[in-house]
Amino acid sequence: MATPAAAVQDEPATKFAKDQLKAIIERIERLEEEKKTIADDIRDVYAEAKGNGFDVKALRTIVRMRKQDANERAEEETILETYLQALGML
Repeated sequence: MATPAAAVQDEPATKFAKDQLKAIIERIERLEEEKKTIADDIRDVYAEAKGNGFDVKALRTIVRMRKQDANERAEEETILETYLQALGML
């Protein structure tokens, strides 16, 4: 019969897995904090741009568009233009 002390002690493989899991969780927590800091910095830049008279919605659109592939962006613009024409908005 195992003693309570023996039951509490982890086998080497179990201890390794626990340590590895703890390290992964700590890395994720650090990265989440960095992500929050970066998001705050981006928000500050948009606020600065707004204070200088720039339209934040247009800036966000431009940033989103610059991330897209040129062909994907052209296709999206063509579809948008087609819909606007169909609705008589152009």
